[in-house]
Amino acid sequence: MADEEDELPETELSYDQKKEIAKWFLLNAPAGEINYVAKDLKAVLSDEEVYNEAAMEAFPVYNKSHMICLEMPSRAGDVIVSSYSEVTENEYLDPRTAQVAIVDHVKQICTKVRPANDEELPSLYIEEYRYALDAEIQRYVSESYPKGMCAVNCVKGKDTEGPGSDFELVVIITAMRLSPQNFCNGSWRSVWNIDFQDESQVLDIKGKLQVGAHYFEEGNVELDAKKDFQDSTIFQSADDCAIAIANIIRHHETEYLASLEVAYSKLPDNTFKDLRRKLPVTRTLFPWQNTLQFSLTREVEKELGLGK
Repeated sequence: MADEEDELPETELSYDQKKEIAKWFLLNAPAGEINYVAKDLKAVLSDEEVYNEAAMEAFPVYNKSHMICLEMPSRAGDVIVSSYSEVTENEYLDPRTAQVAIVDHVKQICTKVRPANDEELPSLYIEEYRYALDAEIQRYVSESYPKGMCAVNCVKGKDTEGPGSDFELVVIITAMRLSPQNFCNGSWRSVWNIDFQDESQVLDIKGKLQVGAHYFEEGNVELDAKKDFQDSTIFQSADDCAIAIANIIRHHETEYLASLEVAYSKLPDNTFKDLRRKLPVTRTLFPWQNTLQFSLTREVEKELGLGK
């Protein structure tokens, strides 16, 4: 009787609480997996109205933060969905083709395109720098990222007609490798802000890299690594600036990728050991030299008497 009296009564979640929980799951889905999460979430909620409202709010944020790439109709090209290319809530500029893509965020498709207005495009002076940098970044991405996509957008001073004013370009690089049949997905996202400072004749370069990986075979392991960079170079002609910026980006990204490879090659010897006691409760040392003998699924099946 005492136990029954101590039990707390079940409380029904409010509409807003359900919606916020649903949004949290959608927004925290690993790269390329939001549709799998959405499908399960829809079944669990059993409430079409809550799900639809949560999806309408979460998908645009997720798509922009993951910088997803969508193919435009009639093979007009590809557009990267990001806050840097956003014209309106559902419209995104592709500066390379001077087109604006209209996007359905929940379906993650581009429904149609329209020519960009003059007000949405940079001046001829800015376009000279943007075009030259875009060409160099495309060359770098094609060499370094299989199926990687990139874009260069002007986010400040796009109406500048000539020397004498500052402006800012943003380089976006996004690449995904999705292999759910092999229980792993991964993504690379990098954003580089280049501030062209006319008075000091200096380019201030700030970069932000984010690498994600999700392995879910016989377990659930997720990597979310982030790194910020800062560099600079001198203000030169459009072509010379483009080469200098691309070399700086290549240097930092290659160096960071190499550091990740070194760090994770040391996981068995360092990190994994630090996660456990030197001598567990069994008083038996863990056999680090032969970790493959352990299988989460096999041990669970053994304990539960499954598979017999």
